[in-house]
Amino acid sequence: MSVAIACIVLLFLFILNTPIFISVLVAILTYFYMAGDISPLIAVQRIIGAGENVTLLAIPFFILLGNLLNYTGITHRMLRFTGVLSGHYPGGLAQSNVLLSTMMGGLSASNLADCAMLSKMLVPEMTKLGYSKSFSTAVTAAGSLITPIIPPGIALIIYGFVADVSIGKMFMAAIIPGLLCCVALMFTIYLISKKRGYLPARAHGPTCRELWEAGKGATSALILILVIIGGIRFGIFTPTEAGAIAVVFVIIIGAFFYREMTVKDIAASLLETARSTASVMLIIMTCSALAWVLTNEQIAQDLAVVMTGFSDNPYIFLLIVNLVLLFLGMFIEGNAAIIVLVPLLMPTVRMLGIDPIHFGVMMILNLAIGCLTPPMGTVMFVATSITGTKIADFLREVLPLLTALIFVLLMVTFIPALTTFLPAL
Repeated sequence: MSVAIACIVLLFLFILNTPIFISVLVAILTYFYMAGDISPLIAVQRIIGAGENVTLLAIPFFILLGNLLNYTGITHRMLRFTGVLSGHYPGGLAQSNVLLSTMMGGLSASNLADCAMLSKMLVPEMTKLGYSKSFSTAVTAAGSLITPIIPPGIALIIYGFVADVSIGKMFMAAIIPGLLCCVALMFTIYLISKKRGYLPARAHGPTCRELWEAGKGATSALILILVIIGGIRFGIFTPTEAGAIAVVFVIIIGAFFYREMTVKDIAASLLETARSTASVMLIIMTCSALAWVLTNEQIAQDLAVVMTGFSDNPYIFLLIVNLVLLFLGMFIEGNAAIIVLVPLLMPTVRMLGIDPIHFGVMMILNLAIGCLTPPMGTVMFVATSITGTKIADFLREVLPLLTALIFVLLMVTFIPALTTFLPAL
């Protein structure tokens, strides 16, 4: 009864659009008050204890890295490079938009930061070239969903922490699904552009000289991506150390080589990082306490019985999980869902012989898609608020792109090798 009342309180606060960490905290306190026989000190211990894990130190470093990129000039150089690579296709600037999100996903680590940056930078340019504002906004929002999948996405770090699996392997496992999302979106944009007559941004394909010139500008970003992923995968440094090294590298590049970053820019980045980190950590801490409550009440066991009652086939289980996650993703922020649901689902995942790495990438991709859907789609709200696009117009334009992403989700779900191949090398 105490769990049921706490869940009702949680849903009611979600409907009122109360911040996630406050909603979860009130629900937890409601549970302990209703339970009576459990000391509230346990809630305090669980909340504080969740923030004391060394693995989570990687989060502020990668958030800072994404914020610093706005001031280095790397983003504009990457845009020029992606324009040379894909600008000759129909819908050239839209193609470059998605490709830039894919390449920047290895640096910014946050889909909201990526979406906000590209909404300000690219949507006005796309509308000048004849793209509708709603289509430009939809492309930018859909492309930014690749960011949490391409390493070093914050969601990959959080899942590795909660599921107790290698973060390095999570990084490697997410590369192929992230690239598949990019290809699927670019192909969909190609079809839409051919139908609507959106022209290429360039008259011809890239020449060797153009690739060389544009590639020189993007070299620093490409080196940074290789350092982060390669260094972690080969055990040279931990994810936290990789984040710290990447931050130092970006500051040196932006301040001394490109000379586009100032002390004021670094201070602004640190301030924004403090705000973002506080937001993420409050969600992690309160949701970790909620996960303990659900585990203590043996909800995991009950959930396993219900879900395996339909079938003990692993693929049927994954299909059911996908449907549940697609629904929950419409209401719950992705990182919060990972922290709450992974402890509940993991016993069944292991019992059915499903690879936790494969399950994690599938789950993160699924919840990323939820960021595009009403009523609580965070990326949808960020993109439409910055560009001034109506929600109805946005939803109409994003539907084909959403369909492409769901197709990739099904591929990732039913072809485990897409996620297990690289970590197994």
